Amino acid sequence: MRPAAARIAAASARTFAASSRAPALTTANLNPAVVTAAYAVRGELVMKADAFREQLHAGGAKLPFDQIVACNIGNPHELGQQPLTFFRQVLALMHYPALLKDPRTAELFPADAIERARSYLANISGGTGAYTTSQGVKAIRSEVAAFLKERDGGVGAREEDLFLTDGASAGVKMVLNLIVRSKADGVMTPIPQYPLYSASMSLFGGEGVGYYLDESKGWGLTKAELERSYQAGLAKGVQPRALVVINPGNPTGQCLSRESMVEVLQFCAEHNLLLMADEVYQTNVYASTPFNSFKRVAVEEKSPVSLVSFHSVSKGFLGECGQRGGFMELHQVGEDFRAQVIKLASISLCSNTSGQIVTGLMVNPPKEGSPSHALYTKERDTILASLKRRATKLSATLNECTGVRSNTVEGAMYAFPSITLPAKAVEAAKAAGKVPDVFYCLALLDATGICVVPGSGFGQREGTWHFRTTILPSEEAMEGVMQRFRKFHEEFMQKYA
Repeated sequence: MRPAAARIAAASARTFAASSRAPALTTANLNPAVVTAAYAVRGELVMKADAFREQLHAGGAKLPFDQIVACNIGNPHELGQQPLTFFRQVLALMHYPALLKDPRTAELFPADAIERARSYLANISGGTGAYTTSQGVKAIRSEVAAFLKERDGGVGAREEDLFLTDGASAGVKMVLNLIVRSKADGVMTPIPQYPLYSASMSLFGGEGVGYYLDESKGWGLTKAELERSYQAGLAKGVQPRALVVINPGNPTGQCLSRESMVEVLQFCAEHNLLLMADEVYQTNVYASTPFNSFKRVAVEEKSPVSLVSFHSVSKGFLGECGQRGGFMELHQVGEDFRAQVIKLASISLCSNTSGQIVTGLMVNPPKEGSPSHALYTKERDTILASLKRRATKLSATLNECTGVRSNTVEGAMYAFPSITLPAKAVEAAKAAGKVPDVFYCLALLDATGICVVPGSGFGQREGTWHFRTTILPSEEAMEGVMQRFRKFHEEFMQKYA
């Protein structure tokens, strides 16, 4: 072998030897805050469901079902909900503005969609492929401010207090990042709660301080329980700095009464807590309890509480999860806090432009008398009426099953039923190294292809077991899904009786 070739071969051998060593980065030397964080709605059940889905797609898989039903996450379009026509027309024109110069466009698109696209393009320098200002397009924030004033009965909103975000989650993480300084800082979160909060607290190094919702009273919230939780946090050396309220509830589907909201504001005022109002399901209300924003109640009650509220295009009747649009509003937080939020928004440059546009469309839909109003109204009302029927049907069906109890789904997109598992099932779960409700949900997936989330991923009272399921399968599909669930559940209960 020539000398040069020998050197190359030796170098290759050394490289190969190096590559055969253990990876430089493992869970042992990665950020422990990330390693320990958990996010149940994308956890073990979903990974297994994805593997089943790939088997079905590849063909030849011998499974007891022919499709995966993704009831683990509020993702309406995945389960067949169609996007609103006006929204996609405006997006199409904005993503391909050459259409606005084509004479045929007037035949294919309604005049108000064309006008809205022109208006947004005039206010977004460079179009949808360009960065916007860090807080979001000013014209769209102006639309949000007008929406909030109308929603809240004339209570005004300032554009400078509004931030357009990549869904509500980005805003929540921004606020938590600001207020959590160490393990001694706590944030009070409902139990059960959406795992965004517990996962984010792990990432930012703070402590979650859970307060229990009362399942026996429709997942109600009481000031007495808030006080118990607060004092329990102090006893562990954790100072609560904020209180999270999800209304309508996720995963519990309840709607707060105005009386409960006043109690929450009083509690936050007494303990000088920031109130974080997660209100992304504000249009998903199916019962008689109306939605009231915490901002409106706070102003009407003359509450001094500092408040940040969140909204999103992912929920409601839009279901535009993939657009990642939303906003948060700051109320009575002080200029120091607002300046730091602006800094965090600036570090991320801006939220995605398409999501900002959809947020504008959400808060400023076609008005009565415009060409698109009739179709928009029909699509909106059809979706909401269907969700209400599905919420009623799901609750009723779950309550027909042995050992299952579900509160009425008053709002949001979920049911969170309790399941009384036989002692033998609990023993089998322990033998398999699984939490009992995880064991149950894995068995449900294996037998039916229905993917739900174990209650342990959201938090629950010790000794109780739950799961969260969406109400999102279409009405046509819901009957089949419920039949499969009933059959599985009765067989499971008999097996471990």
